[in-house]
Amino acid sequence: MITVDRLYVRYDDTNILEDINLNLPTGITCAVIGPSGCGKSTLLNVLAGLQKNYQGLVQINGANPSPKKQTIGFIPQNYGLLPWLTVKENILLGLKIKKEAKQGLPRNLVDNLGLSNLLNRYPNNLSGGQQQRVSLARAFALKADLLLMDEPFSALDAITREEMQDVFIDLWQKQKVSTILVTHYVEEALYLGQKIIVMTSAPGGIYKIIDNPLFSDKNFRDREIFSSLSKEIRNYLKKAGSKNER
Repeated sequence: MITVDRLYVRYDDTNILEDINLNLPTGITCAVIGPSGCGKSTLLNVLAGLQKNYQGLVQINGANPSPKKQTIGFIPQNYGLLPWLTVKENILLGLKIKKEAKQGLPRNLVDNLGLSNLLNRYPNNLSGGQQQRVSLARAFALKADLLLMDEPFSALDAITREEMQDVFIDLWQKQKVSTILVTHYVEEALYLGQKIIVMTSAPGGIYKIIDNPLFSDKNFRDREIFSSLSKEIRNYLKKAGSKNER
């Protein structure tokens, strides 16, 4: 369970996040979308336990966010791979930090992601899609309490991005890890989020939370509701970005 009650984050004299309230059940995927600079990444940093300077209540499974108390996976835009480590070492890094590396490499996960023949390579010898697979392998190897993803597929070309979205859904269906994903793409939000949070422009607040019937439907673009729901979300984004419409 993720609980956020009246969350405020300020830098100097400026509010970055303002009156954020959320109650998300365990095992849900939630897509966060909103104007650039509205504090989406700041919200992830608070949930990751990296941003500790805030006001309000933030809890994951009844405790304040802390890598020491919970297992939190984080996938940034640049994949977060260490270039001096091999694929195998990068995958095991999270387990090593959690002192669980003795469990060894998660072979089924590695095989499912098509990484078995790449284990001794370094990140700069991989394509963007391959690097993303390594990042996903590291995150899902943790069997995390919470997985945070900050525009994880934005650096990929359109075809590879859609492929990696499918890969994520397949992995998530096996683990049902609680996931919050930041995206700028309406279609990505519709495919990957059971709930879609639309944020306002800075200072970031929550404009609308949408229950998404198209989640994980590989044919979601062909559904009758797709066009109307896409239009609805774009209208929300337009209004959320205008201070006069709040």
